[in-house]
Amino acid sequence: MSTPICRIGFVATRLAGSDGVSLEVAKWASVLTKLGHACFFFAGESEWPAERSYLVSEAHFELPAIRQLNVDLFDDYRRSPETSAKIAQLKNHIKGHLYAYCKKFDLEMLIVENALSLPMNVPLGLALTELIAETGIPTIGHHHDFTWERPRYAVSAAEDYLSASFPPTLHSIHHVVINSFAERQLALRTGVSSTLIPNVMDFEAPPTQPDSYADDLRAELGIPQGAHFLLQPTRIVPRKRIEQAIELTRRLENHSVLAITHHSGDEGSNYENYLREYARLLNVDVRFAAARFAPQRGTNPRGEKIYSLEDAYRQADLVTYPSLVEGFGNAFLETLYYCRPIVMSSYEIFKTDIQPKGFHVITFEDFVSDDCVLSARQVLEDPTWAAEMTEHNYNLGKRHYSFSVLERALESLIRSARQ
Repeated sequence: MSTPICRIGFVATRLAGSDGVSLEVAKWASVLTKLGHACFFFAGESEWPAERSYLVSEAHFELPAIRQLNVDLFDDYRRSPETSAKIAQLKNHIKGHLYAYCKKFDLEMLIVENALSLPMNVPLGLALTELIAETGIPTIGHHHDFTWERPRYAVSAAEDYLSASFPPTLHSIHHVVINSFAERQLALRTGVSSTLIPNVMDFEAPPTQPDSYADDLRAELGIPQGAHFLLQPTRIVPRKRIEQAIELTRRLENHSVLAITHHSGDEGSNYENYLREYARLLNVDVRFAAARFAPQRGTNPRGEKIYSLEDAYRQADLVTYPSLVEGFGNAFLETLYYCRPIVMSSYEIFKTDIQPKGFHVITFEDFVSDDCVLSARQVLEDPTWAAEMTEHNYNLGKRHYSFSVLERALESLIRSARQ
């Protein structure tokens, strides 16, 4: 067996589940492995094989100690001395493990996933910055989100930490962003240039023919025979504007059921409670079905079938994606890949980076318009139109967002980072 071209270590707070960062890491790792590189994984939680993973609980953003630090850092303009001391202690603890990670796997390069752009774990970002400054190890900062994009970080007692590490501007870090707005903002705010690499799907390998596993999915979700299945394949957080998907379901004036495949995540349950009440007021059938979906098939603790997200897309008649803000839009790409029609908001990155390529989708701006409802109703009632639309979109996705596009970008990026 030939020696790998480079031994690369991914670093993130979490590398598990169906969040956008974890999904993109899997795609990057697949392409890098194909190119001959060896990939390893550092995180607070990882679904990668144990022999290639290095787990440190303090790296996870959901650790109670990290959550408590964030309360003190991002709810006021002053932080306590105890918070500063705790951050220093955790930073040194994590940095020691990062050194051990690099030594254990004889790493030649790091790829840091969002941990140097979004301060969900400040000690981890500080530890990474110090490690990179002390070793000069070539590093790719793969930035999916930035602090300035999230209102929750607008009030901050962490300006010194943010300036130092979110993101750091060290000479050995090559910055990668996923959209042109982030590219411009990073340059304006920090003076550093970046490489734009959008999210991708493996369009060169079309979905396999469906098996019988998910034939009972609709029945298991309680979707009546003959009803339309509308799919909301996102987490339940306010910026996803799921109330507009509920409104659309109501205004279609046919028997439709909306299913939501993800949990609320790290932003609490208040929004989910609001959606449940909103659906009740509008008399809309909504399935909060996160307990029945995962990245892969399986069984839950109650012995019920767990369906994959692929199963969800294959069974859906229409995908809803009313997000106010997206860094790129994984659910959009997944919808193209599984050849499903989509109703979506024209969020900024879609308008600037994606829509000009000519995709055929049903869009609205600030609210669900009458034209949007009419088009959604028509695509549900006309399978021929839906098939033409989705075939066109798949071909465009293959041209612009395929693994071959990512492969060319990563080859160039790895060469540049190692010089």
